Amino acid sequence: MASHSGPGRIEDYALLSDLRTAALVGLDGSIDWLCMPRFDSPSCFARLLGDEQSGHWRIGPTGEVLEVSRRYRDNTLVLETEFRTDDGVVRLIDTMPPQEHDADANTRLVRVIEGVSGEVEVSLRWVVRFAYADSVPWVRRHHLHEQECIVAVAGPSAVALYGDRLPYRVHHERAHEAVFTVAAGQRLAWTMEFLAVPDEPPPPLDAESEVRRSERFWRDWSGRITYDGPHAEQVHRSLATLKGLTYAPTGGIVAAPTTSLPEQLGGERNWDYRYCWLRDATLTLLAFDNFGCSSEAESWRKWLRRAVAGDPGDVQIMYGLSGERHLVEWEVDWLPGYQGAKPVRIGNAAYRQLQLDVYGEVMDALHLARERGLGETADSWAMQRGLLRHLEEIWQQPDKGLWEVRGPDRYFTHSRVMVWVAFDRAVRAVEEDGLPGPVDRWRELRDEVHAEVLAKGWNDEVGAFTQYYGGTDLDAATLLIPAVGFLPGRDERVLATIEAVSAQLRHGDLVDRYTTVPGESTVDGLVGTEGSFLACSFWFVDALALAGRRSEAEAMFGRLLGLANDVGLLAEEYDAERGRFTGNFPQAFSHLALVNSAAVLYGDGHSRHERDRRNGDS
Repeated sequence: MASHSGPGRIEDYALLSDLRTAALVGLDGSIDWLCMPRFDSPSCFARLLGDEQSGHWRIGPTGEVLEVSRRYRDNTLVLETEFRTDDGVVRLIDTMPPQEHDADANTRLVRVIEGVSGEVEVSLRWVVRFAYADSVPWVRRHHLHEQECIVAVAGPSAVALYGDRLPYRVHHERAHEAVFTVAAGQRLAWTMEFLAVPDEPPPPLDAESEVRRSERFWRDWSGRITYDGPHAEQVHRSLATLKGLTYAPTGGIVAAPTTSLPEQLGGERNWDYRYCWLRDATLTLLAFDNFGCSSEAESWRKWLRRAVAGDPGDVQIMYGLSGERHLVEWEVDWLPGYQGAKPVRIGNAAYRQLQLDVYGEVMDALHLARERGLGETADSWAMQRGLLRHLEEIWQQPDKGLWEVRGPDRYFTHSRVMVWVAFDRAVRAVEEDGLPGPVDRWRELRDEVHAEVLAKGWNDEVGAFTQYYGGTDLDAATLLIPAVGFLPGRDERVLATIEAVSAQLRHGDLVDRYTTVPGESTVDGLVGTEGSFLACSFWFVDALALAGRRSEAEAMFGRLLGLANDVGLLAEEYDAERGRFTGNFPQAFSHLALVNSAAVLYGDGHSRHERDRRNGDS
């Protein structure tokens, strides 16, 4: 069980979400990360990146815990954690009731503890620290609405805590704590709510009703999922996780709810992922659509149209939750970082980068939306034509690639393949969907890019598609060449690339993005190594399946699912040497790759490669 002095392992956490923000709950019953009222707001609990005084809310036994077990209720994001002690068993129930359609609703966190057997002494410890643990609030008790509550205020931030056993201040620690006994059959509940107007706390919520409401929402939503094939539980969990990373007011989808969880334990590869990457959002949309969750497509398209509105030359690779453009990166020097990994970064300077693959991802996702019945509007097609006009002007430039290198621009092979995808989907929009556009020019550009990639992305000496033109290093992103229909999965060059990636980047079932060397700067402009990128491991599964090696692919897929934590969540990367998750968590890219692999292996013809195989076979 995790220590009470600092954060647990990344894999020790579970996700709660109200479709506006998210909380991470540790095995010890401590909520160690929460930003309110949005995913990208400053935190009020930041123990994940610091220590006890960085903010957290723990509910759990005071004595030794012999065993911890937890689960989500079915396909919901209602979490149950059971603590077994010598004195008995208590169950902690946590949820954030989703606020999908109520624009004025506050973010709420609901916690209930119930006695299962015996009598267990339990401690509640509530430490609020706003502004990434830089602001200690003014905390006062109030008697409002015929019930006592605690209100914590600091500048623009405020929260109210209601409950059956409110904690009292521990003066020398600037914390609030309560200790009480929970007997079998007894239930105690608390709600914590963000206050937009600190002077007017709302009436307390009925915690039990909120738990039922939350459970009902997630059961209704997951009931739309059409998948019932192999590993259905893991696929459903991944889809619910992706839904939990959606910002309901706009339809934007965050890459992860956390910042600065290190790609290498103790290292400097620490980034803020609480924003909406066009690539991640489009691929998430594909993952939803594969298994019946297609209604998210329209709200995401509206978000996209709003976010990229204006001069197509100003299109960014990523935006804020409501389409904000300036995501200035800065460092929080007062937080020590996750288990000492510095720096802690807020914002992401990559928003200024040129990544040409994004145009292909966006065009592919909108092509999918049309295929599944989401008709184009005049505005949505005009937006795509604007993006294509700009791509026609810049497609010959080098870029930073999908890995957002902070080294020099290069002609990354994957980026060039996705440029082909952009023009290919434009051609198909005209030929198959009857939309207006200069199809002859787009077709000519598509063919030109295809020939260029085959001539310059392939390296005869290496015997594979390489990371960038003229280079000899490999990149797992080249495994996507058959998935997007650029070449058939059994093409000799694809097969050779699979073998080369397997020899150089694969370690058992784990696949690295590219080669990193301890103590040396690599193509990304950074020093140090990183864990294996979990999405790349699922891409290898897809490549095996498309190459006709289905039994190998299925076996590898099953083993990769075993890397998920006890509640089915995946981080960005995995450190095989230490057997630890690394990188931000939970990571949309990892879960969407898992879902797409299930579609490739067991889907009904709606996976990406099935839709586009005619291109690769041409």
